[in-house]
Amino acid sequence: MSKTEKKFSFSDFFTEGQYQTQAEVLEVAGKSQSITIGIPKEEHNDENRIPLIPNSIRTLVGYGHHVIIEKGAGIKSNYTDHDYSEGGADMEASKERVYRSQVIVKASPPSLDEIALIQPGCILISPIILPKVSEVYLTALKKKKIIAIAMEYLQSEDGSFPIVRIMSEIAGMASVFTAAELLSYSQGGRGILLGGVSGVPPAKVVILGAGVVAEFATKTALGLGASVRIFDNDISKLMRIQNLVGRHLHTSTFNPVYLGYQLMSADVVIGAVHSKTGRTPILVTEEMVSKMKAGSVIVDVSIDQGGCIETSEVTNHKKPTITKHEVIHYGVPNIASKVPRTASAAISNIVTPLLIKAGNHGSIEGLLYSGTYIRNGVYIYKGALTNEYLSKKFSLKYQDINLLIASQF
Repeated sequence: MSKTEKKFSFSDFFTEGQYQTQAEVLEVAGKSQSITIGIPKEEHNDENRIPLIPNSIRTLVGYGHHVIIEKGAGIKSNYTDHDYSEGGADMEASKERVYRSQVIVKASPPSLDEIALIQPGCILISPIILPKVSEVYLTALKKKKIIAIAMEYLQSEDGSFPIVRIMSEIAGMASVFTAAELLSYSQGGRGILLGGVSGVPPAKVVILGAGVVAEFATKTALGLGASVRIFDNDISKLMRIQNLVGRHLHTSTFNPVYLGYQLMSADVVIGAVHSKTGRTPILVTEEMVSKMKAGSVIVDVSIDQGGCIETSEVTNHKKPTITKHEVIHYGVPNIASKVPRTASAAISNIVTPLLIKAGNHGSIEGLLYSGTYIRNGVYIYKGALTNEYLSKKFSLKYQDINLLIASQF
């Protein structure tokens, strides 16, 4: 097996060589190359994160890379231009100048106006929100002849998705803290404390799903003293979450009668169901919601995939809630952006080693050639659509990324 074909494990990929000196890396790799990385200011008003934090900039600059950041890009995450300048980044007032970089890294998908600024041959690393993708959007990206990589589809060799995992951890914890806040009288809630006090029973939290979001929502709710009920049709997931929490939990499959019974006495309902193929299924009907207690709270973390509660609607951080049947609904799809400094650091911890590895392989393309696990994130490759789900959804031609990359080398 040649050096270019060497496969790295997931743990090696995200940790190997981060703290070696630049001279040592050059000696080992022999083909390390400087990359110009651009980070534009997010235009979407509901996006508060930035994909690389100042400490990561120091690391990248130490490896010989050039980082250009649009002025004010880190303000919402409480990182100043001075922080980034001290880290070694070049601060740029012109968005057009930032978009001339070889690699563009964003915390949210680019708008059509931003796509127009991207230079042909550029590498775009950003999330892709499937419900918001259109044929016009994909066509605009294809015309640029760029390589577009979706952060949330970057896959490890064990089949997990590191960005999805870490954002799910944040969403799970944030969903419980949000619910606790919304239960207060000042927010229109029932005016109860999530954990209760001596002589007063705690709030009852019903969690739909038993994945990563549910795991961290459960740990947080139990830590605050709440009473928790978890529903999922996958018994192995229910067993897993009990093992991870380390205590016996009240769990059940999605029995509509029993679920409806539990919802009638619930103070908080958290929708934490994830679909691998498309929209999440509706698990809680409007009739079930209408029988819930007035002032109770629904936090539908699944809203980015349509939501698992029939009455849920997409909201935003400026106006995060709506009320239906006297039940408060929280439907912000980008819940991690509520704690942007933490979320930014989490994203940066994953993106930074990827960029370092890309430099060590000469380019992102070199990394794609040597690491098949990274290819899963590519949905546009030099004008070709390489995501099968998107091709079927919009009836567009699909091309296998593995064949395309093999033909380039």
